[in-house]
Amino acid sequence: MTVTRDIMTPDASFCSELTTVAEAARMMAAADVGAIPVCDADGRLCGMVTDRDLAVKVVAAGLDPDSVCVRDLVDGMVVITVDADGTVEDAIQTMKDYAVRRLPVMEGITLVGVLSQADIARAMPDTAIGDLVGTISSAPPNG
Repeated sequence: MTVTRDIMTPDASFCSELTTVAEAARMMAAADVGAIPVCDADGRLCGMVTDRDLAVKVVAAGLDPDSVCVRDLVDGMVVITVDADGTVEDAIQTMKDYAVRRLPVMEGITLVGVLSQADIARAMPDTAIGDLVGTISSAPPNG
């Protein structure tokens, strides 16, 4: 049985909750990712911001990306995560249940990676990824 740790992207980039939206966008661009976990001053995961969040909640709203912190985007957010040693099948079900394309992967309270649709596509049978993409694509946007 494949566990999440086996296929996740390890050592994923993350940003501080005090990171500006502009800097978070640069970090996403440099890492070529569409989302980045956000950690508080104690290093605990407190959210996840996506490129869509930045575009819709900041740029489209006419806010200054150099003065808005990602903390403002994740405040009050419920973060959906998966356990590093949980099964990939459970992670896929979580993605389907919450209609998300990426999940922070935790080992206890420590962020150890991110699991994305692309990670699943590279490692799992076509039927698993097809079902996942179909379910998420038919869900309304959650950002």
